[in-house]
Amino acid sequence: MSQPTIESILHEERLFQPAADFSQQAQIKSLEQYQQLYDKAKADPQAFWAELAATELHWFQKWDTVLDWQPPFAKWFVNGKINISYNCLDRHLTTWRRNKAALIWEGEPGDSRTLTYAQLHREVCQFANVLKQLGVKKGDRVGIYMPMIPEAAIAMLACARIGAVHSVVFGGFSAEALRDRLMDVQAKLVVTADGGWRKDAIVPLKEQVDKALANNSAPAVANVLVVRRTEQTIAMEPGRDHWWHDLQAGVSADCPAEPMDSEDMLFVLYTSGSTGKPKGVVHTTGGYNLYTHMTTKWIFDLKDTDVYWCTADVGWITGHSYIVYGPLSNGATSVMYEGAPRASNPGCTWDMIEKYGVNIFYTAPTAIRAFIKMGEHLPNARNLDSLRLLGTVGEPINPEAWMWYHRIIGKERCPIVDTWWQTETGGIMITPLPGAVPTKPGSATLPFPGILAEIVDLEGDPVPPNEGGYLAVRHPWPGMMRTVYGDPDRFRRTYWEHIPPKDGAYLYFAGDGARRDEDGYFWVMGRVDDVINVAGHRLGTMEIESALVSHPFVAEAAVVGKPDDLKGEEIVAFVTLENNITASDQLKNELKKHVVQEIGAIARPGEIKFAEALPKTRSGKIMRRLLRSLAAGEEISGDTSTLEDRSVLEKLREG
Repeated sequence: MSQPTIESILHEERLFQPAADFSQQAQIKSLEQYQQLYDKAKADPQAFWAELAATELHWFQKWDTVLDWQPPFAKWFVNGKINISYNCLDRHLTTWRRNKAALIWEGEPGDSRTLTYAQLHREVCQFANVLKQLGVKKGDRVGIYMPMIPEAAIAMLACARIGAVHSVVFGGFSAEALRDRLMDVQAKLVVTADGGWRKDAIVPLKEQVDKALANNSAPAVANVLVVRRTEQTIAMEPGRDHWWHDLQAGVSADCPAEPMDSEDMLFVLYTSGSTGKPKGVVHTTGGYNLYTHMTTKWIFDLKDTDVYWCTADVGWITGHSYIVYGPLSNGATSVMYEGAPRASNPGCTWDMIEKYGVNIFYTAPTAIRAFIKMGEHLPNARNLDSLRLLGTVGEPINPEAWMWYHRIIGKERCPIVDTWWQTETGGIMITPLPGAVPTKPGSATLPFPGILAEIVDLEGDPVPPNEGGYLAVRHPWPGMMRTVYGDPDRFRRTYWEHIPPKDGAYLYFAGDGARRDEDGYFWVMGRVDDVINVAGHRLGTMEIESALVSHPFVAEAAVVGKPDDLKGEEIVAFVTLENNITASDQLKNELKKHVVQEIGAIARPGEIKFAEALPKTRSGKIMRRLLRSLAAGEEISGDTSTLEDRSVLEKLREG
């Protein structure tokens, strides 16, 4: 017997067609064209990807075999020779893009830089030669622990250029988390900065590196390269620590890109589980290059004239795929911003869009909910007419947040691409193509061509429309992770053994619950860990959160389960209110009634706790695991190194 599936209870009737003028100019112009692409890829996935690889990328040597699939291990474009740094830089230098802006960067204090493709190529080649001079060779691992500055992207591209494997550790991680990752990947060198700006304060990055390397904790690290960013005084260990600008000065800018095997490791990026040590997700070169290139091109409908801004940090997969590799492979202009909305400048996001004439804006639902709370007067005071496409990433978006984004930021004319994917998938998997697919608020809509996604039960059998189940992918795709670094058994256990192979076909299980509606649209209901079992009914937390957020007084909500002797679990909702709203018992009752009205009595919260803010990671994801412990009255345990503001947790503890 399979485990009961997740009950799907939220219904959304609104449908938004792509505007005719947008569709006429789009890369993919109609639902019919999307369907033709999808059917072609499904009928012969290898031929589909091979044709795109041949026409969209530069190869030093063509592959022998498109796909070698030994479940669960895939090799794409076997024996093909390629270099992603070459595809992101060199091939644009023989075209008019040579003098086009590749990166537009703005720092939090207001300083800025623009690097053309020719200038970025020069800096990448110089830094690649610096790495070589310090003994970094093909296959060596390099740790990158940086603020959001151009040197972060330069270091990534320089590693890729010479065949070194980069492992970027987000600058918000603690020294302990950094140490664990550097040890696991056996990094030979670390690239960091004296500090970085974050909400008007300096993040002491070099100090954290020193703590991580203390007592020879990561013995493989022989050198630390430091970018001068904040000009603060820091300790420099003789022989180990070097200033970036000292080593870069006068170094040759001639560094041919190393022909890499398509399956050579490109990077290791750590994703933390709620238990156990973080998983080192391994991505390789050729398939990842192709997948990020095509998803960027089609999903963001890239034009050569676009200014494109993804607000993620390069420390996360979104920054890897959709700030650096995907946009630059397409020859786009990619914006990087060190800052974030803060008390001294709450409208900085809208200032950036106005200042640089941003056309494509890609951000997270958490950020959108924060924008809503800050007030629509901030975006309304800026000229956002340059925008033509909006995107959302990181978690399912509540329908009401989607509608605010559509109405206030998009002025009801910009399509919204709501994208579902993961660190492990390398790139976007389920999304509307903006000129082709009608959108529904809260739905990621349809799979990208070449992605055979399904909703199944634990036996691997498809579930009927509008029944919750497990989101799985049936066939390999080029951008998929290849293994967990140093632990292939964990890769197999974590992603391939939850759902048994069906007729010899392996299913990749994403860890998310979802449903498909009668139109075939996917509704992601959150991690299967984020499921509450109330009296035998398994309810997805995202749908209850969406119901709460649809109330005009609620800015944000997080829902968790708390053990209950009678019902198994009780629903506990943590709610932050709009700025001018006062918490009261009367409002608690009103919100409970509102959920019943939106969903039904089964979803009524047993408790509602008002909070000034919710505990989030530095990337903006709500840490529901911590809220579950608080709701149950348990001690907080496990890794809290990604928590942005510890005071939030203390205030919640105090009630």
